[in-house]
Amino acid sequence: MSIESITDASKSDHYVLVPFMAQGHMIPMLDIAQLLANRGARVSFITTPVNATRIKPLLDDRKSNNEFINVVELTFPCKEFGLPEGCENIDLITSVDHYKPFFHAAISLVEPFKLYIREATPTVTCIISDYSSFFTAEVGQSLNIPRIIFHGPSCLYIHGTHSIRIHNSFDGVAEFDSIAVPDLPKKIEMNKLQAWGWFSDPGWEDFRAKAAEAEASSFGVVMNTCYELESEIIDRYERLIKKRVWPIGPLCLYGNHIGLKGDRGKKSSVDEAQLLNWLDSKEAKSVLYVSFGSLVQTKTSQLIEIGLGLENSKVPFIWVIKEIERTVEFEKWISTERFEERTKGRGIVITGWAPQVVILSHGSVGGFVTHCGWNSVLEAVSAGVPMLTWPHFVDQFFNEKLIVEVIETGVAVGVNKPYHYLLEDEVAVKSEVMSKAVLQLMDKGEEGEERRRRAKQYGDKGRKAMDEGGSSWMNLSLFMDFMSRSV
Repeated sequence: MSIESITDASKSDHYVLVPFMAQGHMIPMLDIAQLLANRGARVSFITTPVNATRIKPLLDDRKSNNEFINVVELTFPCKEFGLPEGCENIDLITSVDHYKPFFHAAISLVEPFKLYIREATPTVTCIISDYSSFFTAEVGQSLNIPRIIFHGPSCLYIHGTHSIRIHNSFDGVAEFDSIAVPDLPKKIEMNKLQAWGWFSDPGWEDFRAKAAEAEASSFGVVMNTCYELESEIIDRYERLIKKRVWPIGPLCLYGNHIGLKGDRGKKSSVDEAQLLNWLDSKEAKSVLYVSFGSLVQTKTSQLIEIGLGLENSKVPFIWVIKEIERTVEFEKWISTERFEERTKGRGIVITGWAPQVVILSHGSVGGFVTHCGWNSVLEAVSAGVPMLTWPHFVDQFFNEKLIVEVIETGVAVGVNKPYHYLLEDEVAVKSEVMSKAVLQLMDKGEEGEERRRRAKQYGDKGRKAMDEGGSSWMNLSLFMDFMSRSV
């Protein structure tokens, strides 16, 4: 199938993309929007005013067929649902009491969304909806418009949680007792807390039921993964749900293809040129990068243990800390203990947002301490960087299993329960465990070399999947052809 035939068929197609309002969900959907636009399709990207201020600069930076992409802003009803003004993204939530009101506010967008779809020109070909934006199901059904689910996490997580639910695998099983996840090509064991997914906590049953119902009524699934990474799992998932599944990732590589690596999210908080100069001064594969994504908030006692572990490992490092994490207690420790002075020249502490893809792509970076968020995992896989896995919640324990036990490009730090199950004064990982795990990951012996070899191999496969003629490139073509023929 040629790109010309797909482009010709797509010139009258109009895709409406509805991401969930979290940075890690919006950025891959933005990649999809631009991939569709590059094939000649019209794209409407549904968001809210605060999120639009994040999205539009990224579109301007990319300058890639943006005339085909329309950013549609729907007013987000913060006040009506008891949310602080401007709380339009999950990473802006500062209280656990605001999570449910946030979802209720998102669901309330159904009527303005329906109005937009009804009046949209050209006529909408397809709605591509994040799994968590399940309010779109009602609109698609009432207006007879095909709707596709976008799953941002790994297929291992999506298929694994489906299989567990269908087989009632945890019925009568204690929280910390492990079971073998059913219907996987390789034996993978999880306990109930590790396998807990979206909307699994008590009180979220209604959200879970609606999300499952919305997925069941969809035409198919688009996924941010590639066949080379999860082939057998993708095949099993497709058989399980009896729908078409199109893996079109790693979507993070789209930005690399157009020369954009730094701004897959917010603006960097560090001078990129200085950072690159520092990295240039280090030996190949010698630097450890430490970052826990946009949502995880690490408590001060754990940050101190991480800092001590990094110092004791003697490994060069870049450590990213969120502004909200720099508490009075942490500032007192870092100044009193003179941490930055003691590690000067060997370590860099970045407060805020770091250019993660730039860092991971640098030849001196040889390891990544990650929370196992899927976007971060794909960025590391694509860069060929081994990982030290430290999962915190939702899909991250499944992602750890994929890294450590399936593709074997990582080392587990040893966390066995989600961070919100930790006691107030409990730390998940002590400094001595941290430093030992770091040294194991960065090992220059046979085991470390084999891990690096496999990491490079999977990085090469991921890049080939996104290249013209690769598996993900072809899947996008097949998906667009399917949708063009469905209307």
